[in-house]
Amino acid sequence: MIEMVRASAKSPFDASCLARRPAAFFRLSLLLAALVLLAACAQRPGPDVLYPNPQAAASKRTVTVYVATSREQADPAIDGFTTERAGELSYAEFVISIPPAHTDGDIEWPHSAKPDPAKVFTVVSHTILSKQAFDSRINAHARTESDGKVALFVHGFNVSFQEGLFRLAQVSTDSDISGVPVFFSWPSQARLLDYATDKDSATFSRDGLTDVVDQLTGLSAVRSVMLFGHSMGGWLSMEALRQMALEGNHKGLKKLNVILASPDIDEDVFATQLDVIGPLDPPLLVLVSGDDHALQASRFIQGNRQRTGQLDIYDPEVVEKAKKENVLLLDISSIQSRDPLNHSRYADLASLYAELEDENEMDSQLRQAGALIFDAVGNTLSAPFDLAGAALDQ
Repeated sequence: MIEMVRASAKSPFDASCLARRPAAFFRLSLLLAALVLLAACAQRPGPDVLYPNPQAAASKRTVTVYVATSREQADPAIDGFTTERAGELSYAEFVISIPPAHTDGDIEWPHSAKPDPAKVFTVVSHTILSKQAFDSRINAHARTESDGKVALFVHGFNVSFQEGLFRLAQVSTDSDISGVPVFFSWPSQARLLDYATDKDSATFSRDGLTDVVDQLTGLSAVRSVMLFGHSMGGWLSMEALRQMALEGNHKGLKKLNVILASPDIDEDVFATQLDVIGPLDPPLLVLVSGDDHALQASRFIQGNRQRTGQLDIYDPEVVEKAKKENVLLLDISSIQSRDPLNHSRYADLASLYAELEDENEMDSQLRQAGALIFDAVGNTLSAPFDLAGAALDQ
């Protein structure tokens, strides 16, 4: 079993030294206060951004996103899905147009119920599906347009349905991956102070996500599924994989290519999850950042337990144990974050996802366990302490 090493006693976030270092405790208190202020001031998109605009049908770039969710369906249905937990999964299809002047990494949000598709992301259509229609459409799409590939995105804490949906549309557009985009949305409250409620809602959704992964990997036309979990969605993704392993669905696990971005997982919990799941092929990829303020806050409110998304790739013991469990830790701290918490850098890694999806890149550094550093300036990868990096394909 992998046992990731905790931060040394010298770390400013070490619980044993907080009492001896009032300044460290004060900085953490300021961080939490800043998070609350940011949440209070930020303008966030409402359900009106989901209202279809028929004029957007003429757009040259559109993304079709299939949805499976454990949220309750809104009333009226045009509002999408709520923050409440549903007794069974719901399924839908959204077609979203991308504006011609779209900037990679950004979501050009609509600010009215009648957005201009020439300037902002716009929903073209929204269709409620049965489970059978969901499976059938993805299977057909995988057979005819995506070479048998699917990309399944699981959002994190404090994310509304519409925020997660549009984020997947953005990442799918920027990365140019061929996989069918599928969005699993669990009932996050989308409120900063509801961390505990969100964790319970993610726990509530474990069986639902497991069922969806089983569905997708069981489709006849699907050869591989890229499972991408962000933040608390990383924990949920690992729980689904653990359940698959316990149920003996090794055939389904073999079809998976798993990425965890800034996973909000206790390092000891991550170790036990890996122990049950076993080594994955290709290696499980974990995107880490030492300056992720959201994970620092999570660590602080959870007994100062090290988060997997902040593992130290410069610690030889951490790297060695990652290799043992066929895990690749990729430090993405060099990417300039678009959010003040440095928690959403994954949205700017378009070139990386395309290479991960390419089955012909078996000798890629991204398919070898251990640790790497991503250099955003040179678009290169290098091992810790290495001077030369290997350039990613542009």
